[in-house]
Order: sequence, then structure tokens, then C-alpha cells
Amino acid sequence: MMQKIKALSVHLFTATGAVFAMLAMLAAVDEKWDLMFLWLVVAFIVDGIDGPLARKYDVKQFAPQYDGMVLDMIIDYITYIFIPAYALFKSGLLPDWIGWICILVITYTSAMYMVDTRMKTKDNSFSGFPATWNMLVLVIFATEPNFWIILFLVIACAITMFTPLKFIHPVRTERWRFLSLPIALIWTATATYAAWSNFDQSAIVTVPLTITSIYLLGAGIVQELIPQKSKA
Repeated sequence: MMQKIKALSVHLFTATGAVFAMLAMLAAVDEKWDLMFLWLVVAFIVDGIDGPLARKYDVKQFAPQYDGMVLDMIIDYITYIFIPAYALFKSGLLPDWIGWICILVITYTSAMYMVDTRMKTKDNSFSGFPATWNMLVLVIFATEPNFWIILFLVIACAITMFTPLKFIHPVRTERWRFLSLPIALIWTATATYAAWSNFDQSAIVTVPLTITSIYLLGAGIVQELIPQKSKA
């Protein structure tokens, strides 16, 4: 009985992501971008924790009446894609026509990517950009690049979703995890501070946020270029 309660509790914990998504959306409608991203960071943390908990308490065996994968995917689409796309569109960082291109490209291509059965690699990484638009858009808000750069990033990431380029999962990708996990934690802490400070563009925010983002985006591709030594 206790195992079933623990497994069910994991599903209930995952479902809190939907609540944080709603809070983020309400903040976005009021254009309170700092509050919106704070709620998205909370949802991001929940998403990072619930997977290990689901495996630890074996939810597929002890709480099979709920499909944790579907629940996770629904919340991920809202928090990783839908709300960040809306925020980018309404941010004022883009001319209207570029805003329309970006929001349509992000939502449409990401919907297809989320149901692509080839999205996971054998080492628990992602094949193609994993539609983590929440992370990219937060960095855009913090650094405010030229709108042409934003358009390039959106189109490049969207195209990359349908390529075999590898992107790491900082928790589940075992290779370089000793480095990837701390960097992901630094990114999360810096992103939280960026949102909390209403996207103050000081170097204390932009430099670590940019460096950690480059690592998280590029580590998987570098791993593909550097053969892994076979274990004896």
C-alpha cells in the first residue's frame, strides 16, 4: 500500500506543473514577465525532479492508472513552448511580422516534435533541439539581442529539432553529468535571479546565463564529435 501511495504522490507532484503554468499564464497576460518566468522556473524545477522520483518509486507498476508520460508532455508543451512563445510575441522585442513568424514556427514545429517517437537517443539525450523554448526565451529577455538575431535563433532551433544533432538532458545523460548537472543548476539559479531582478542586464546575470546556455545547447553536439572511450 505504501508503495502505491508514494507512486501516486509522484503523479500528484507532476500535476502541480499545470498549476504553475496557469499562474505563469496569468502573469503573462498582465505582461508581468518577471513573475511569469519565476513561475516557469518553478515548473522547470518540478519537471527536473519528478522524473527521478517516478523511476525511484516505479510509478508504472504501482500507479499505472495514470500515464505519467502523457501528463508530463501536456505540462511541458504549456510551460516549455506555449507560454514562452506568447511572451516572446508580446514582449515588444520583435516587429509585428517577425513576432507572427516566431510564434507560428515555435508552436507548430514543437507540436510535431513532442510526438516524434525518435526524440530520445540511446543515452537518454534528445535527438534535435528539445523544444526548451522557456530557456531560450528567458535568455532573450535577459540579453535583449537584435530582433534579427532572435529570428535566426528561433528558425535555427526549429530546424534543428528535426535533425539528428544531439542535445543533452543534464540529469539523464550520463556522459559528462558531473559537469552538466552543476551547470544546469547554475543556469537555473541565474535564470531565477534574472527574473527576480526584472531582467537587470548587468554582467552578473548575462555572462553566466549566456555561458551556461551555450554549454547546455552545445554539449551534446560536442559529445558526438568526441568519441567516447569504451569501458574496459
